Amino acid sequence: MFTGIIEEMGNVKALRREAGAARLTISASTVLGSTALGDSICVNGVCLTVVDIGKSEFSADVANETLKVTDLGQLQVGQKVNLERALQLSSRIGGHLVTGHVDAVGRIREKRQEGNSWRVFIEAPETALHYIIKKGSVAVDGISLTVADVDIAGFSIAMIPHTAKLTTLGFKSAGDSVNLETDIIGKYVERLLSARVEGGLNLEFLRGHGFA
Repeated sequence: MFTGIIEEMGNVKALRREAGAARLTISASTVLGSTALGDSICVNGVCLTVVDIGKSEFSADVANETLKVTDLGQLQVGQKVNLERALQLSSRIGGHLVTGHVDAVGRIREKRQEGNSWRVFIEAPETALHYIIKKGSVAVDGISLTVADVDIAGFSIAMIPHTAKLTTLGFKSAGDSVNLETDIIGKYVERLLSARVEGGLNLEFLRGHGFA
């Protein structure tokens, strides 16, 4: 589990394809502190297991399924990535609960400067957009962000200078892909309600439970 508060940007050192999967090696510093083999590190919003570690780099195996549902397979040597170590229960949760299990790949539609900040418009498939609400939380390349607005094609977020400086979203532009993870709480609420009410949530159920 992660918080979506990026600790540092690492650099892709190698991406080697291996029988349908891949081995990703990333140069880093901060996230290597106290990290051991088998620990989890979130890379651009994707939870990966550390399988090799050195003084200034770590490697993780990327399964074929992960390559299918994220954009990690498009990474190039030298490209920067957002990194975050797994949450410790003693830490402050500055963002929201992020699992590192990507729901979909979105695409930046527009990036517009507004004063000293930026409004970023992101296209998202309906499967992910279904769980995205105005003023709710979303993880974009592993960054915990608040949704500013939602339309039929996607959503927008407001990016402050701090986020632009310390994450890859600061230099990404229109046309670039991003990994999206929607808020896990909404998924559980929908699942629990649909399991209790045949056909899903309806007016009769709400009335019977004092909500309407």
